[in-house]
Amino acid sequence: MDDPVWDVTVFTKNRERLIAGAVSQRLLESVLVEAREHDLLSEEHFTVDGTLIQAGVPTDRSSSVGWEAWAAARSFKENSDPTAPGSGTGSKGGLLLRDKVESTTDPDARLYKKASADKAVPSYQGHALIENRNGLAVSAEATLAATVAEREAALRMLDLTVEGKDKRNPEEKITLGADTQYQDEKFVQDLRDREVAPHISEYTQGGSNMGKNSLTDEERQDARRTISQRKRKLIERVFGWSKLDRPLRQVKLRGLDRVDWFYRLTIVAHNLVRMRRLIPIEALGG
Repeated sequence: MDDPVWDVTVFTKNRERLIAGAVSQRLLESVLVEAREHDLLSEEHFTVDGTLIQAGVPTDRSSSVGWEAWAAARSFKENSDPTAPGSGTGSKGGLLLRDKVESTTDPDARLYKKASADKAVPSYQGHALIENRNGLAVSAEATLAATVAEREAALRMLDLTVEGKDKRNPEEKITLGADTQYQDEKFVQDLRDREVAPHISEYTQGGSNMGKNSLTDEERQDARRTISQRKRKLIERVFGWSKLDRPLRQVKLRGLDRVDWFYRLTIVAHNLVRMRRLIPIEALGG
């Protein structure tokens, strides 16, 4: 009772040790081991998606952006290390506003919006790869906000989860479901090179986006693609659970390493809550 209580500095030092030791990733891997023991995971069919993680601390629950998030947006100034032309985060290396400015309070946060009608806010991006049997996340990471970040993260997570085509059983037919944000010629080709069937949504309405559709007729007519698209809603449940009245909606941490660590912990928590419903009580020795 007389021992000194941890103060904030002790917690901060231990948090940095946990981040450096990749504890959140090891915990995710350990949880997946248990999920495999209970046959909860599909090893062939997956879905990938990304979500916006707003930087800053919300203080006004009645609005999507509190005054501190507004202050964070006001902290942006001209980038001290300008991005070279053609090396930006926009389409084909185009320079966007987030390439030209930086935050004085959180240099890793970038102004970003997922939809053209949205307002750009200081953000990171969270990415998840789920298996399609029960919607458990098998890989997760947070990145800097960028247009190409979702597709680059998808390939990294896929490579960590699925063995290379030369090592796989020839009978294993890997599929990856995704929304139209992943409808990119290079990304689709990268999946083909890995012998992963691209079950990606296509643009259906007229306009310039129609030219982005990159699937072949054979890939469009793949009967499994309809199932993959129907399973896509499972990944929205992961993000919805992670943000509903939880800190991931707008993180307090600053810096990509800390946000990535916290994001993975949140995804692990989702898996544990989901597995509690999937594993019979008697299997747990209750």
